[in-house]
Amino acid sequence: MLTVNAFDHIVLNVRDVDLSAKWYGQTLGMERRDGRAPSGEVRTSLFFGGNKINLRPLDASQADWFTGRNPGAGGADLCFLTELEPDAVLAHLRHCGVSVELGPVDKRGAKGPIRSVYVRDPDGNLIEIASYP
Repeated sequence: MLTVNAFDHIVLNVRDVDLSAKWYGQTLGMERRDGRAPSGEVRTSLFFGGNKINLRPLDASQADWFTGRNPGAGGADLCFLTELEPDAVLAHLRHCGVSVELGPVDKRGAKGPIRSVYVRDPDGNLIEIASYP
């Protein structure tokens, strides 16, 4: 029986790769890396911890970048973990000029209770920044 144990990467469909890469870098401390796909086009990825997010431009075709049937920007809901306390997260977001939509609030993560703050990225994706107690 097949079972999976982790994500290798996720793909976010974005309107503006550079704007998104800048936002995730400044707001969440992710590292941008540009590379070439086997087909030759430049692809932008964001790295943090042992994780990777690929930024797929909305105008990429299925031939250039095979993806889901209904690629669109702004429909994702992602939760990122930090070791910072929620008050420190709020202070950082204020410093970055990012509006907080909700939080801090108590939620349930994969490993138990978490404390979360919610914001939106440039495409409107819901971004949860959470910490375990």
